[in-house]
Amino acid sequence: MLYVQNNIFKMDSFEINKIIAAIILVVVIIVGLDKISETIFFVKKPEKPGYEVEVVTASATSKSSVTEIVDISKLMAMGDLEHGKKVFKKCAACHSINKGGNNKIGPKLWNVMFRPVGAVSDYKYSKALANYKKEWSWEEMNGFLIKPSKWIANNKMGFAGLKSEKDRASIMIYLNQNSDSPKALP
Repeated sequence: MLYVQNNIFKMDSFEINKIIAAIILVVVIIVGLDKISETIFFVKKPEKPGYEVEVVTASATSKSSVTEIVDISKLMAMGDLEHGKKVFKKCAACHSINKGGNNKIGPKLWNVMFRPVGAVSDYKYSKALANYKKEWSWEEMNGFLIKPSKWIANNKMGFAGLKSEKDRASIMIYLNQNSDSPKALP
């Protein structure tokens, strides 16, 4: 019981014992529940936690080794102008191919074969393409069409690439034909 004596609260020893007993009971319940839940929900811990991920390191192939492997004349023999026109529909969403055509998301591609990379003056190229300093030869275009982001790192072209050799050869034939002076096929 609480007694007010001279404006000071005082408790008798029975009240203090009840408070201490309540605190001890709460601690015992919490510790007991923890031990009981560990027993009920027991999970065997693995020896090696986590997942094993097999890492396959890809060999760093340079562009020159890729172009040495590809026989461009055999590759170009697989291509077909009509097939290239069909495959170019994937490119037409971002590029125009018409003579005098405008830039879209990507630069216009009339006369693209054998011109310097990043040469369209009224198009803002990424730094990677603007500083590339090569021309779109058969080998360069083939490597770029396989996977643009790997061939010229940090370019802004968001295209996955063409895995099919026939598709790449056909596109190159189609791009070559859409020019003021098409080059002879290799």
